[in-house]
Amino acid sequence: MRLFDLTGKSAIITGSSRGIGKAIAEAMADQGAQVTISSRKPGPCQEVAAAINEKHGEGTAIAVPANISSKEDLQRLVDTTNEAFGKVDICVCNAASNPYYGPMGGISDEQFEKVLSNNIISNHWLIQMCAPQMRERKDGSIVIVSSIGGLRGTPIIGAYNISKAADFQLARNLATEFGQDNVRVNCIAPGLIRTDFARALWENPDNLKRALSGTPMARIGEPDELAGAAVYLASKAGSYMTGQMMVVDGGATVT
Repeated sequence: MRLFDLTGKSAIITGSSRGIGKAIAEAMADQGAQVTISSRKPGPCQEVAAAINEKHGEGTAIAVPANISSKEDLQRLVDTTNEAFGKVDICVCNAASNPYYGPMGGISDEQFEKVLSNNIISNHWLIQMCAPQMRERKDGSIVIVSSIGGLRGTPIIGAYNISKAADFQLARNLATEFGQDNVRVNCIAPGLIRTDFARALWENPDNLKRALSGTPMARIGEPDELAGAAVYLASKAGSYMTGQMMVVDGGATVT
């Protein structure tokens, strides 16, 4: 058996119309998985799914737009994936929100609540919708895309970092609950990656220089450099790893 083979597996990846989520969906399809592409806007989802189907054959990918803040949307996402692929083997919680940049003293209650709801509670909802069938089959992998921000303080994205730290604990708790059923729950903690989501942190040359000042590899990461970590966690290669966070940051947290 090839360690990274995902043939016969199906995966839901939120926030997969671009950036890290798209890279993960493409990499999983390359390894044989059927994938559900999901984000808020239908058009970009359909474009990504169509490109994957063109490469791997019709039926490899479906597009199911969903807003992670809507429990009803997430249930429809899971139900549609079950209808199309017969099951959900892999759940990748990648979509997140960060509507505020600045010190914690300036964030509104509404902004703070949105960050916590979309980045923690929505992950909880989706996992609880996917986990029962995984536990029944005694097989499954749940991957939460967190951030090294959950390991550090910051003067500009404090609420976001709080939510990402909570995701680490969400993974640890659920790994404890699901472990005897062979369902693994892990986090990927990226450093600064060249995505639209993180544009405010890297587009400005001064911000980028400051962000990379302590990074041994002295460069920003690319979305496809995160995809292999997700494939590892979803595949046979990661079959004895659960409750952990895998840091992929060019060395930023070691200095």
